[in-house]
Amino acid sequence: MPIASAATAPSRAELVDHLVRTRIAGEVATPRENNLSHYRRLANGDRHYWFGLEFGDRWTDEQDVLAVMAERCGVVDDPHHRQGQDTIDPELTVDALDRTAAVLRKAAAGQHRVLFATGHPGGLLDVHRATAEALRAAGCEIVVIPDGLRADDGMVFQFGDVAMLERGATLWHTHSPEPMAAILNGLEQAGRPLPDLVMADHGWAGCAGQRGIDAVGFADCNDPALFLAESEGTLQVTIPLDDHVLSPRHYDPLTAYLLDAAGLV
Repeated sequence: MPIASAATAPSRAELVDHLVRTRIAGEVATPRENNLSHYRRLANGDRHYWFGLEFGDRWTDEQDVLAVMAERCGVVDDPHHRQGQDTIDPELTVDALDRTAAVLRKAAAGQHRVLFATGHPGGLLDVHRATAEALRAAGCEIVVIPDGLRADDGMVFQFGDVAMLERGATLWHTHSPEPMAAILNGLEQAGRPLPDLVMADHGWAGCAGQRGIDAVGFADCNDPALFLAESEGTLQVTIPLDDHVLSPRHYDPLTAYLLDAAGLV
């Protein structure tokens, strides 16, 4: 059933239906071959796929990575399924939103300092922006990043309370942990406190979790690092979803559900 407005929170069943229809979950666009390639590269020690996390030699078997992804993301668990369609379980997506809501309730109750960042500004920017706005209204401090930060040949800046990477006046899609490292180092150098909580994705979330900061991250089914980090307790929650579907408006019902579950509406 269509959900017309992010202002009205959907029920769990309505959200699951919406996630499947918009392919945020269910049969997603990311093919099985791409998923397995990324799992293999992470297991082989390619740090581009570690998202700023340190796994040592704990995840050197691709099949172990696949098992975690099947459990926490909902990809097909058959190791012989090597090509074609893959999946994200929408029930796991909503379960993770419920766990995230509990983290946000705690942040609001403690009026915590919260930092928002995204490496997927074309998809997830407004999810982060709306959550930041709701937490500020609840009394949280939304962290303002230092000026003049640079990383990966670009500028790290903040728009709508959300930190992003800019190159050549363009918001940049990045998996790199370096922009988050630049923010955290910049805060320390300025003598300012680090965030109590980071809500982000990609290497932005991985770097924060590795630095010992409570972190929540969104992750696609071809991005195993954050799911492994949650399984090890380095991240508080990892939310499985396709992180760049056709329209960013498709994420509005997800945001509405999250904020309602967190008591932030």
